[in-house]
Amino acid sequence: MGKIKQKTKKSAKKRFKVSSSGKIMMKHSHRSHQAHSKTTKQKRHLKHDVQLTKSMAKRHRYTLGK
Repeated sequence: MGKIKQKTKKSAKKRFKVSSSGKIMMKHSHRSHQAHSKTTKQKRHLKHDVQLTKSMAKRHRYTLGK
């Protein structure tokens, strides 16, 4: 009998990515709707990915199968 592998949760795969150094990154929220009411500075800062906190990363690492 072979070893049973951990499957990746497809919803987590779409939301998170693992950087080359092993950190889990995600996109900022509040970017996709009502952009007209946000300032240019707000939209510019929401462009970049953000690193998950240690406690959040520990929780989501399992769903990514890492």
